[in-house]
Amino acid sequence: MFKIEGLVAAVFTPFNEDGSINFDFIPSLVDRLVLDGLRGIYVCGSNGEGPNMTTQERMKVTEVFIKAVKGRMLVIVHVGHSSIAEAKILAAHAAESGADAFSSVAAFYFKPTSVINLVNCMAEIAAAAPAIPFYYYHIPHLTGVSMDMIEFLQYASPLIANLAGIKYSASSIHEFQSCLNFENGRFDILFGLDELLLSALAVGAKGAIGSTYTFAAPQYLKTIDLFNSGDIVSAQKNHLFMVEAIRVLLKYPPIPGQKAIMKMLGWDFGPSRLPLVTLSNDSYDKFKKELDALSFFDKINSRASG
Repeated sequence: MFKIEGLVAAVFTPFNEDGSINFDFIPSLVDRLVLDGLRGIYVCGSNGEGPNMTTQERMKVTEVFIKAVKGRMLVIVHVGHSSIAEAKILAAHAAESGADAFSSVAAFYFKPTSVINLVNCMAEIAAAAPAIPFYYYHIPHLTGVSMDMIEFLQYASPLIANLAGIKYSASSIHEFQSCLNFENGRFDILFGLDELLLSALAVGAKGAIGSTYTFAAPQYLKTIDLFNSGDIVSAQKNHLFMVEAIRVLLKYPPIPGQKAIMKMLGWDFGPSRLPLVTLSNDSYDKFKKELDALSFFDKINSRASG
């Protein structure tokens, strides 16, 4: 069974000031992420603003990221769409382009009404690219689809041949733990809430996908190393730094806020697309001051020192 250990960055999509995609920016971003020790990237997800792009744009973004990676890390492509037909087109394209795996959220306009309905939707999408692993993307706070993930695995197990597991972006650590141990750990359950990474490690997580790994992967990797070495107190202290930073971040719109952090670090991803709203100059300055008060940039730029 396909399983991922380590961190996967849910990458942001760079835009030009006119709202078009800045494809030229992608190769340098990928080089940075490789140097930061990431296991892979997750393309066109929530943080990549996949739902804000056309199908053709998403296909082009996928191609450019895969070309830039050059086999140096895994590429997981998010293909979720409110239209299953469009999701299937994106899935087939991801496989043809050389993606290592693909993933989909539940439809978020006409929503699945039961677990078996959800499984049938995911089975259609997964079947469009049967040769590569598929992950269901469980993110109920954005999709509005909140169902029992053990039931999902029970129904999906015999119906989705290429099901690798779940990208689990919810705070229900107890359910996450149950999923990890379903059928003796058969499936790969990747944790998706960065601020709860240490809690996820405590119940058995081996892999995680998150947006703040794009700019703070070494900090989280240090937490993982400390946890694995048995130095729990130091792991707690190290992880708390990112928890406090995320507490500040959550005062602002999370995706534009993180793109603002990247700009503060010298990586200008440009604006976000409506309905997301780029931070105003005043909000940007206030946000930076709050992060400075945590010595955030000193810590991040030192690549996980202390």
